[in-house]
Amino acid sequence: MANRLTRIVTRTGDDGSTGLGDGSRTVKHSLRIDTLGDVDELNSAIGTVLAEPLADNVRDILTAIQHDLFDLGGEICIPGRQALLETHVARLDNLAAQFGASLPPLKEFILPAGCRAAAMCHMARTICRRAERRLSALAAAEKVSSASQMYLNRLSDLLFMLSRIINRDAGVADSYWHPGQNVL
Repeated sequence: MANRLTRIVTRTGDDGSTGLGDGSRTVKHSLRIDTLGDVDELNSAIGTVLAEPLADNVRDILTAIQHDLFDLGGEICIPGRQALLETHVARLDNLAAQFGASLPPLKEFILPAGCRAAAMCHMARTICRRAERRLSALAAAEKVSSASQMYLNRLSDLLFMLSRIINRDAGVADSYWHPGQNVL
């Protein structure tokens, strides 16, 4: 691979614009750049989960997701490009089915809590939901692949399940929401 990032400090964005992957420029506050930033934040949040002790299968899945999110970032950075396919979505569906079958069914909502890694995975899930909303807004304004929208929707569900798996592996029970618990 060629050295594509030979200069990190370019000063080309000092005027409030940034370059897209197709060579065009846009303002840094554009919906496309906001969406790209949310996907980048999600990837970083997953990176913080990966800094924690995890089962190898969870680590491998999260690492693969980070690669997918870089592909999604490339897709967002180059208008008209499609990097994520329905096979990516199918992979998440299969993982969710596997993990869902290994977890006890939920009868109540759970709080985003537990061990540190699970709580961080819940945080990644909420960032994923924001990225999904932002991508949906971008899709309303410009052409965006439906597979990418489906991917983020499935990913947030999978991150919820992984939070429960991480807690289970750490011996931490789900923390159930008790509506009205603090009503006097």
